[in-house]
Amino acid sequence: MPVLRPILLATAVAGTLDILPAFHLPGMAAMALALGMAIDSNVLINERVREELRGGASPQAAIQTGYDRAWATILDSNITTLIAGLALLAFGSGPVRGFAVVHCIGILTSMFSAVFFSRGLVNFWYGRKKKLKSVSIGTVWRPAGEGVITKVE
Repeated sequence: MPVLRPILLATAVAGTLDILPAFHLPGMAAMALALGMAIDSNVLINERVREELRGGASPQAAIQTGYDRAWATILDSNITTLIAGLALLAFGSGPVRGFAVVHCIGILTSMFSAVFFSRGLVNFWYGRKKKLKSVSIGTVWRPAGEGVITKVE
């Protein structure tokens, strides 16, 4: 599932940009930046869910709380980047403006897919199960007990 969202983002941005007359190197660079932001939000969400699982929360509660806790960070980073894109759009010209247009469309699409698509897909996938035993989100590392010295090689 984490791989699906950046692919959807790339498809949505490319489809949106199909209506624009020129998609050249600055546009491709902006699309790469937007994909990086989308992957970053996926990492943030997954880490927050893992933190909740490490804390002993049930899988359903970990998913809910993980998305809620990641939202503020995702919103902050994307709004900050969107402000930079709008400044480039306002003060730039030529290729810089093309970069800014693609960048802003990519950030808005990334925000939409992080909030609605990803969470909806996870709720659809895991929400239909009455008693969820585990979440396939990767290894949940639990620290060793206090006072235990582990050998590092």
